[in-house]
Amino acid sequence: MDFELSNRQKQIRMAAREFAEGELLPIGKECEEKGDYPREIIKKAAQLGFIGVFFKKEYGGLGLGSLEHAIILEEFWRAEPGLAQVLSQTVFGTDMLLLYGSEEQKKKYLPPIAKGAWVSGFAITEPEAGSDTASASTLAEKVGEEYVINGSKVMISNGTVAHFILVYCLTHPEENSKTKRHSILLVETDRPGYKADRIHGKMGIRAADTANIFFNNVRVPKENLVGTEGNGFLQLMKFLDHSRAIIGAQAVGLSQGAFEQAVQYTKRRKQFGRTIASFQATQFKIAEMATLIETARTLTYKACWAIDRGHPDTQLSAMAKWWSAQVAIRVVDEALQLHGGYGYLDDYPIERYYRAAKILEIYEGTKEIQKLAIGRRVLGTP
Repeated sequence: MDFELSNRQKQIRMAAREFAEGELLPIGKECEEKGDYPREIIKKAAQLGFIGVFFKKEYGGLGLGSLEHAIILEEFWRAEPGLAQVLSQTVFGTDMLLLYGSEEQKKKYLPPIAKGAWVSGFAITEPEAGSDTASASTLAEKVGEEYVINGSKVMISNGTVAHFILVYCLTHPEENSKTKRHSILLVETDRPGYKADRIHGKMGIRAADTANIFFNNVRVPKENLVGTEGNGFLQLMKFLDHSRAIIGAQAVGLSQGAFEQAVQYTKRRKQFGRTIASFQATQFKIAEMATLIETARTLTYKACWAIDRGHPDTQLSAMAKWWSAQVAIRVVDEALQLHGGYGYLDDYPIERYYRAAKILEIYEGTKEIQKLAIGRRVLGTP
């Protein structure tokens, strides 16, 4: 398997890096402090083709793949994790539409996202059903030609700013099999009964919108069903095979950014009359960090490669997310350590990277869930 990037992929990387360093980096700290971001940053990214790059051309995208999407997000997270997450979650949930949506749904909801006019979201997590998605209880009752939704979701990306949210709902509570009880419904956020409260006080990625969502008799037409009724759990698992590989790319980007900051700092900082980069202990740390990042990148690219060839691999995607997130935690910790006390101050960006890293081990499936998925695949257990 050859992971040499094509010339086009290399050009995409260069363009994404230029955009990230020119548009994200200068305002990243201010956005993190304010806990908000300028909406035009999404439109700027969209104009350059960075939003929905994996959408087919008929839906406003470039018709490229998960690997190109991963390369772009890797560069964004390398430069500025907080705003990178803003752009990452702009398309959150659209893989579900691409995989299972009707042609009418794709043509209606995807082009405005690719243009940077809309953002999407996916409401999965509940107060009593985080990792245990099969126990989600937000109820969608079929009433005539509509679904009536009641319940709540927590820690949902874009909850207060999305134009539509895909909602993982309980539609068949009487079904004995836990994997046949749920469905995916598309909910426009301007529908009566939809309410979202933004969450404040996050450890990191504060510019990105995260909210608790409440559904009070929210009505959507039956045409808003995404995929097959009662098949929501299995659809969600397939969706995660795609999205978890992309989390791997986010982690690789953060690792690379933290690593580069550490290298630059150690070349400048002097102790005992010479740069700390000249010390063997420092060189060992740098060597370990570089090797870890390369393993994470290779694993993530391989997971994306499988997706782009029409064979998403649950085990590979889980490995990419778990290992890359673990690498990000280890690399950013060592990078901050090499900064010494200065790394603990917000004068240096490594502090923001340190706070942002932890979420990579949590959202879209904790590291424990990834290990469970990997172990079950390896052992062949249900």
